[in-house]
Amino acid sequence: MTIDESNQPWLWESYYGPNLGYVQEQYELYKQDPNSVDEGYRELFERYGEPVAPVTVSSGQSVVSSTETPAKVDTNLLKKAVAAERLVWNIRTYGHLAADIDPLGLSTATDVRLLDPEQYGLGQRDLAQLPASLIWENAPPEAKDGWEAIQILRKKYTGPLAYEFAHVHDEKERNWLNRQVETGSSTLSLDDEERIELFKRLVEVEQFEEFLHRTFIGQKRFSIEGNDVLVPMLDSIVRIAARSGARHVLMGMAHRGRLNVLAHVLGKPYSKIFSEFHHSPNKDTMPSEGSMGVTFGWTGDVKYHLGAHRSVTPEGQSFETRLTLANNPSHLEYVNPVVEGFTRAAQDDRTDKGYPRQDPDKAAAIIMHGDAAFAGEGIVAETLNFNQLTGYQNGGTIHIIVNNRLGFTTDSGDSRSTHYASDLAKGYEIPIIHVNADDPEACLRAVAMATEYRNLFKKDFLIDLIGYRRYGHNETDDPETTQPIMYSKVKNHLRVASLYGNKLAQQGVVDDKRYEQFKTEIQDHLKSIYEEVKTDHTEDSNAPINRLDTDSKAPEASTGVSASLLQTINEGLLKWPENFNVYPKLQRILERRATALNAEGKVDWGHAETLAFASILADGKPIRITGQDVERATFAHRNLVLHDAQTGEPFCPLHRLPEAKASFAIHNSPLSEASVLGFEYGYNVYAPETLVIWEAQYGDFTNAAQVIIDQFISAGRSKWTQKSSLVMLLPHGHEGMGPEHSSARPERFLQLAAEDNFTVANLTSASQYFHLLRRQARSTQEETVRPLVVMAPKSLIRNPRVASSPEEFNEGTFQPILQQKGLGDKKNAVERVILCTGKVAIDLEEALDKNKEEDYSWLHVIRVEQLYPFPKEEINAVLAEFTNLQEIIWLQEEPQNMGYWRYTDARLRDLVQEGVAVSYIGRPERSSPASGYQHIHAIEQQRILGLALKQNSLQNNISLGGSRL
Repeated sequence: MTIDESNQPWLWESYYGPNLGYVQEQYELYKQDPNSVDEGYRELFERYGEPVAPVTVSSGQSVVSSTETPAKVDTNLLKKAVAAERLVWNIRTYGHLAADIDPLGLSTATDVRLLDPEQYGLGQRDLAQLPASLIWENAPPEAKDGWEAIQILRKKYTGPLAYEFAHVHDEKERNWLNRQVETGSSTLSLDDEERIELFKRLVEVEQFEEFLHRTFIGQKRFSIEGNDVLVPMLDSIVRIAARSGARHVLMGMAHRGRLNVLAHVLGKPYSKIFSEFHHSPNKDTMPSEGSMGVTFGWTGDVKYHLGAHRSVTPEGQSFETRLTLANNPSHLEYVNPVVEGFTRAAQDDRTDKGYPRQDPDKAAAIIMHGDAAFAGEGIVAETLNFNQLTGYQNGGTIHIIVNNRLGFTTDSGDSRSTHYASDLAKGYEIPIIHVNADDPEACLRAVAMATEYRNLFKKDFLIDLIGYRRYGHNETDDPETTQPIMYSKVKNHLRVASLYGNKLAQQGVVDDKRYEQFKTEIQDHLKSIYEEVKTDHTEDSNAPINRLDTDSKAPEASTGVSASLLQTINEGLLKWPENFNVYPKLQRILERRATALNAEGKVDWGHAETLAFASILADGKPIRITGQDVERATFAHRNLVLHDAQTGEPFCPLHRLPEAKASFAIHNSPLSEASVLGFEYGYNVYAPETLVIWEAQYGDFTNAAQVIIDQFISAGRSKWTQKSSLVMLLPHGHEGMGPEHSSARPERFLQLAAEDNFTVANLTSASQYFHLLRRQARSTQEETVRPLVVMAPKSLIRNPRVASSPEEFNEGTFQPILQQKGLGDKKNAVERVILCTGKVAIDLEEALDKNKEEDYSWLHVIRVEQLYPFPKEEINAVLAEFTNLQEIIWLQEEPQNMGYWRYTDARLRDLVQEGVAVSYIGRPERSSPASGYQHIHAIEQQRILGLALKQNSLQNNISLGGSRL
């Protein structure tokens, strides 16, 4: 820098306006941390001190108190130094716009003037006058001046790797990321042997797809071609994760490329894949996407939805690393939260009381996305939000967008409003690298940085792997009808294996015949395996899943807990840390539980739940419960996390309970249903010994999680032999709260009910809930395990009719049906039996009590506590006692086309003898589940109960819409 240094304190006079403000801002940063500013500024501040603005008088002339002569300063050059700083910043921020990340050259030109020195009034001569280190703190020694520094820096940010880090707000992280790019700290250096291995791997990937294409003409496989390098990228991530101590690597992806990943990363034998193709029905005669070998004997799934497991021991590693690729239906991105749940389950140590001890190094997650799906499916944003949430974070997921720039037949311009498919991740401050899929070594460099960032900062990282799709959405589709320009280029575009082979040949690493040599070896190997498959006529070994024989099941073991243990547990739950200030109102409520287990005491719903949790922990069974308000619960009945009234510090009594022998995790969830429910399902599948519970804020919020329910919870066992004991607590009950806070949509679960896929219950007593939870916990690792869906109470939580006496907890087990006390004693007199479930049964009991003077000898009421599996035997045994039975009524408060009637109607008709009528009492068919008017609700409810309790009320054929009311 050409500056007259005879009187340097006057150096700062050369800065005016915004430039002076910028320098002063840099000085403030320098005072806090000298390393936070560029080296050039550090030198200036160390030598000349604080930049002070000149004092001016009315004449506009500078006045200083010193008697020294002002310095002669080249103010123009200093301005250019500041401009050069801005240029460096913009190269870092916008260099990706000029990067070489488009294999087919289809992208429209982007405005990259921000990267040109001319935009800042800088020429080569100007920059050459500036020291490289003044404008770029990471300038390498070979950069002799500012001009050379800018050329080197621009090359680093505009090659086959494009970086977006400016949205990362944490300065430490952002500086680290930029240093990796600029100093080459994360640069992957492959020796010739490793490059040849990479080359061979690419040929394997390519030739596997080619063999399937030629051998199984017209069959769908959703090939990886165009993004072939994904396989060696996954190889590299697995290798790095294992060397970093990961015992589990959990992966999720859609169907594109799945067969290749199954074969080469998960080690699924070629023979098994060929067999699935070989036995597939002819597409012209049987329009099925499935494989007879896969689907024989059980529902199964198509081959490109299936997952796999594999254990590997990389060289130099003393332990096995288990690889898992999750099963995934065609709801492309819904596997994302499931994999996140897998990963957290693998990281948590649940063997001791308190919260589980998490070790994020024990497991790593890799999620592969489609470019259209990443931007288009909301489940992606919900899952990215887990990144730093205490109950859901997993120490960082490596996300890879397998970007073929198409969504089925939809161009990017029609599928997203953002410049890149990856832009959504910016909102979660996730670093992004875009990389050209035709440059394998650049792709592995991206992997190296992503894994190092994840290991260091324990946060997510995203790689946008930009390639193309060689064929249509599936191999029977002609893509030229919708993307003619793209596919005219694809036809003439060399595959990545050929491109990389040519590069290695030019560099003298391999000879130009190596590609054909590899290709021949691989094809011969594939052909030999296929010939063996063709001559193997043995039947597939896929056996049907063992179904539960609900007609002749063994008696259930007692789930009762001794009075002495419950009393001890109860006392422990009311012990709080010394100096812990419980909120006074809450303290009074909790202290009432001290006497609930006495002879005349009563245990309400919330207390029963807490005792169930505590006794399950005492049995050594870990518990995880989450939902939008589970710590307190939406209806304030749980309060398992107390907050000090003065400090706000949290405390959970179950964490210090002496009897607890396992962990208890309780977390308020983000305002999401689909991702959270998917996460809990995944956690439960990967940690089957854990009682995992998800509570909806209101039951009908499950509407937003229907894909998870339909595709995973309901069908996971039938499709993939994937067992789960997940509990869903769905507050349900028609209490005049309107359409959106009444119904948990039980009809949907009952419509899905088949093959013993889950249990659906609606309970009317606290002890029933206690026993049901304990039964579920006991079954978590049994063959009979199934998810549990509970239509949980709202107003009944505090209804004294639901509270149970202490002895009901000490013995017995869950009862699928309960009989109304005080009715049915005169067996020959009973003419009507009402069956109902949940809150309406309590309403009916209250109505009976209000009319105690009435003679109800003609009536009996059965509460159906378990809807599915339907308790046929138990109901039949009760009905058989009534020899003069004339009618069975199904009573519900839900509309006729919702709730339980459509499910129970046929089942009840199967039970009754000829001449016994089966009828319905409830609300008529409606499009909305409940009225929005409290007074209308009350009138309807009273009418329903009145009809139910009026003898011969249906003989006049009172009807609405063809159904009796």
